Amino acid sequence: MKTKTEIIKSLETRKENSAWSKGVKNYAIDLVDECEGAITEENLLNGTRNWDEYSAGGCALIYNEDIAKALCTPSELKRNDSGRLNPNGRENWIDCQARALKQAWKLIKRTI
Repeated sequence: MKTKTEIIKSLETRKENSAWSKGVKNYAIDLVDECEGAITEENLLNGTRNWDEYSAGGCALIYNEDIAKALCTPSELKRNDSGRLNPNGRENWIDCQARALKQAWKLIKRTI
């Protein structure tokens, strides 16, 4: 199994093209960096039951504007008024972040 440092280095060297993919990669790096102990989903969730609860519980970014900046292109930021408007008709920013965190965990699993 790779060490925490090796996992972070592997994630950092990934080339991502979209703002979303870059945001997911950054969430993955942050999750691994902040994890105590083995890199497992249970440890990454830090006591929460799932990524929705993790996001809604304030374990990641808590302000809509910050989440939007982490996941959007400049034109998307303009369209959603820098996070003041929901990202789409199905989600709010906390839900959107939870989806990104789920993808970050999948990226971490592939990297391990």
